[in-house]
Amino acid sequence: MKKKYTTNKNSIVYACRYLVAFCVKYKRKLLTEDVAERLSELINESAEDTDIVELNVYPDHVEMLIDVDPQSGVNKAVKRIKAHTARVLRKEYPDLMTKVPTLWTDSYFISAVGNPSRADIEEYIDMQKNSQRQKDKMG
Repeated sequence: MKKKYTTNKNSIVYACRYLVAFCVKYKRKLLTEDVAERLSELINESAEDTDIVELNVYPDHVEMLIDVDPQSGVNKAVKRIKAHTARVLRKEYPDLMTKVPTLWTDSYFISAVGNPSRADIEEYIDMQKNSQRQKDKMG
């Protein structure tokens, strides 16, 4: 899969893709059936400036491949997703509150995925040169 580049509102071109995983407190297998389905919906709702490329919900943990705006940061995105999903799921499924004191563990795993090739970087630089030439011609 060719990695896409995104431009944010501040004209920053980026490709910041991360593998993220986080677990249910005590690794309890609580994310089954309708809870797992609802969790997937909530993760997509709370994404904001995060593109969920791939999402897998297992009974005791979540794995996601996400693209994140570097100005927002991956840490902020993960904390927002975990907070939103925990709040809503515990409200909609009160029995979760009796099984764990908090839905998610405090920790999570993040790993950057992929690197741009030299050809990709050269293509971007050439694109910028051509863009600047266009601006110079227009005066």
